[in-house]
Amino acid sequence: MTLTLGSSAVAVTPLGFGAASIGNLYRSVPDDQASAAVDAAWAAGIRYFDTAPHYGLGLSERRLGRALAARPRGEYVLSTKVGRLLVDNPDGGSDLDNGFDTPARLRRVWDFTADGVRRSLEESLTRLGLDRVDLALLHDPEESPEPEVALRQAYPALDELRRQGVVGAVGVGSKDAAMLTRFATETDVDALMVAGRYTLLEQPALDGILPACQRRGISVLNVGVFNSGLLATEWPDESRPYEYGSAPAEILRRAQGIATVCRRHGVTLPQAALAFAGAHPAVASVVVGAGRPAHVTRSAEWSALPTPPAPLWSELVAEGLLRPDAPLPF
Repeated sequence: MTLTLGSSAVAVTPLGFGAASIGNLYRSVPDDQASAAVDAAWAAGIRYFDTAPHYGLGLSERRLGRALAARPRGEYVLSTKVGRLLVDNPDGGSDLDNGFDTPARLRRVWDFTADGVRRSLEESLTRLGLDRVDLALLHDPEESPEPEVALRQAYPALDELRRQGVVGAVGVGSKDAAMLTRFATETDVDALMVAGRYTLLEQPALDGILPACQRRGISVLNVGVFNSGLLATEWPDESRPYEYGSAPAEILRRAQGIATVCRRHGVTLPQAALAFAGAHPAVASVVVGAGRPAHVTRSAEWSALPTPPAPLWSELVAEGLLRPDAPLPF
C-alpha cells in the first residue's frame, strides 16, 4: 500500500524510515549497524526513506545511499532536504553541540537562495550516489536568519525543479506550526513533514496545519510521533526523553495517564501512538527513526498490530487525555 503526495506521482509507504539516527544522532552508530537498520526497514516493507545534509554533516546521506545502492531505484522513494550547505571547517572538533556524534570536519551554512537550493541538491546527490531524489524538502526555515528567503527564493527554485522533472515532489520539514501553516496556505507544496506537532501526547497541528493541508490537498509526513522517545515504551518515566530533553512533570503525568488507559485495554503505548499518528486523513506516512535494526523491526511490528479498540480512544477523550476533534483510527 502506498499513498501519493499531494498532486505529485510520488507514492510513499504508510511507514517510513527516518535516517537521522544513522547520522550518529546523539551517539555513534557503526557502519555495519547503520546498514543493517536500513536492511531491516526494507525487510519490513518500508519503501520511503528520509535523510538530510544536516544529519551527521552528510554522514546519514552517505550511509543511506550505500545501504540502498543494491536496491532497484524504482522500488523506493527517497527524500532529502535543502537549506543548510556543508562547507569546510578547519577548526574541526566534534559536532555534538549540534546533536551528532561525528567529527566536525564540515560546518553548516544557512542558504535558502535559489543557487543554494540547486547546489544543496547537487551535493546531496553526490553523497547519496544517486541521479535524483523523489522529494526535496526545505529544512527548518524558521531557524534561519532570514526565514522569508525560504518562501520567496527557495520555494520558487524547488517549484521550478519540480516543473523540470528534476524532483518529483517538493515540501517543507519543520516543527514550527506557524511556518508550516504559511507554506500550506501561501505555496503549492506537495507535502509537509510535521515534526512532533501531531502525536498521541499533543495535537497542536489540529489548530491550523492539518485543516489547511486537507483543504489544499497537501500530504503530511508525520515525524517525531514518539515525542523523542517518551511514547516509545510501555511505561514512560523520568529516564525517557521528551523533545530531546527531560519531560516536564505535567507532560510525564499525561503520558503515564495515556499509558494507563492503554494497559486497561491490552494495548501498548507505542502501538497506540503509531496507530493514532497515521489516522488523520491528511497523513500519508508516519516516519520513524532508528539506528538499530531491532528498533526498526519493533516499530514495524507495532504498526502492523490490529487497530486498538474504539473504547480505548473514547476513554482517552473522556479523561481529557486526547482532543475530541482528533480523527481516530477505527
